[in-house]
Amino acid sequence: MSTEPNSPREILATTAKHFPDHDGLHIPMTACSHYADTAITLDYRQLDQAVSTATTQWAASGINGRVALMLENRPDFFVQWLALNALGVSVIPLNHEMPDEEIPYYLEHGDAVAVCALAEHRGRLERICAQLPQSLPVVTPEAVATLNLATGIDPHSRHSGPDQECALLYTSGSTGKPKGCILSNDYFVEQAKWYANLDGLVQLREGVERLLTPLPLSHMNAMSVSAMAMFYTAGCLIQLDRFHPRSWWESVRSSGATALHYLGVLPAILLELPEAPDDDVGDQVRFGFGAGVNPKHHARFEQRFGFPLLEAWAMTECGAGGAIIANHEPRHVGECCFGRPPETLDWQLVDEQRQPVERSQPGELRVRAAGANPEKGYFSGYLKNPSATAEAWTDGWLNTGDIAAELPDGSLKFVDRRKNVIRRSGENISALEVEAALVEHPSISAVIVCPVPDDLRGDEVAACITLTEQAEHTLSRAEDIQRVALERLVYFKAPGWIVFCDSLPMTAANKPKRGDIKVLAREAIDSGAAFDLRSNKKRIK
Repeated sequence: MSTEPNSPREILATTAKHFPDHDGLHIPMTACSHYADTAITLDYRQLDQAVSTATTQWAASGINGRVALMLENRPDFFVQWLALNALGVSVIPLNHEMPDEEIPYYLEHGDAVAVCALAEHRGRLERICAQLPQSLPVVTPEAVATLNLATGIDPHSRHSGPDQECALLYTSGSTGKPKGCILSNDYFVEQAKWYANLDGLVQLREGVERLLTPLPLSHMNAMSVSAMAMFYTAGCLIQLDRFHPRSWWESVRSSGATALHYLGVLPAILLELPEAPDDDVGDQVRFGFGAGVNPKHHARFEQRFGFPLLEAWAMTECGAGGAIIANHEPRHVGECCFGRPPETLDWQLVDEQRQPVERSQPGELRVRAAGANPEKGYFSGYLKNPSATAEAWTDGWLNTGDIAAELPDGSLKFVDRRKNVIRRSGENISALEVEAALVEHPSISAVIVCPVPDDLRGDEVAACITLTEQAEHTLSRAEDIQRVALERLVYFKAPGWIVFCDSLPMTAANKPKRGDIKVLAREAIDSGAAFDLRSNKKRIK
């Protein structure tokens, strides 16, 4: 770009100036049939004009403080977010699938002064907001012009510089309340630049790419990574409302998608669909960008559908400042490899005492931006939680909590989350490794592994499992599943407890809620609903 933008709003304005007639946002019919008669396409001129109109309306309202958004994955989200961004107002994206009991925490902790929501959510939110210590106004996008919070202000008098807070995104940990990550304008701009400057198998083509994502805009992947990349390079963001397995490839083909974003569960589900003659879409789709594909699914997926799944690593806290992607060969398909760290990134793998581990040994990944500003592109801290911020950053490094190992060529492979490592009788067991071994069992639909307390061994391995429709929740079924694990893993890694569930708690981004899983497993054990197979592990030993 000839003029470097300083905020998401400036990114859109700059692109609209140079590429006004290019498609900027597309919602396929499969994603909008419940609220529109046809698929929705907005070019950059239309997007820019809609944002400008909304900016004037918000400015006239006298808005001054964070605004919570419950606008789902619809065009309204981008219009209202970027309008508020133009005024230096931060947003708190809310997942509309949250139960009523969870919402007050986000509004109160985030100091929201108003809520902008779709009409179908307005009544619910008004009831919730009326019960808060300080009631909040709830408006739909169509009614922003009627909002009156204070005296009107000139929209041009507000400034949104690079250090200005742009959004407050909440990250769910394994314990405690979610932490509010403060993300600046610079965070989003750096994310756009990082993606736009990738080479190798990515190499975004200005004004050409069409990127499809089913991920929720209440998370950084969709809001920051895919949206910013497309708006910055004059590409088209194809935003689904959610992941629809049956119509996925129809949406891909009809929208002209050239790139896809995914999380590990998506390839697994798509591989379960019946094979079709037109499965190979490699003549249209250049790459998939994501993380967490099952190692046993990786090569199978690429061979069947005709394009590479480029595994990447990032977290909300590090943004583009610490992002890594396997966009060059060799990608070590099937080894959980997420590529070689770029020269713009300093990194190290450390043990529990934060001392560097020997090469090829697993350790916690620590990252920082190379150069004079190690926090460039990173989050600005956790809201109202300086101790957690200080714990995240120690000795000038961001502690990621992810365990990785270095391969001989300098690439990194993901091992597990540090908090997911099960410590059994002195042995470290990766929950993901056990899950990968179990998920191939024909009776298993989904599985999440977690530690449960054990008086003798410290922790024991528990597997929470949903079965296929035909499978029964019996002891013999549990023993058969454990037997498969014992055939594929060293004995101590096999599950000692098996819990059959009707469903597993997942986030809106289809990630397991591991904190909830631990509670579920312990309650099942305490109530006698779990199958105790620990004695089988003793005999194997």
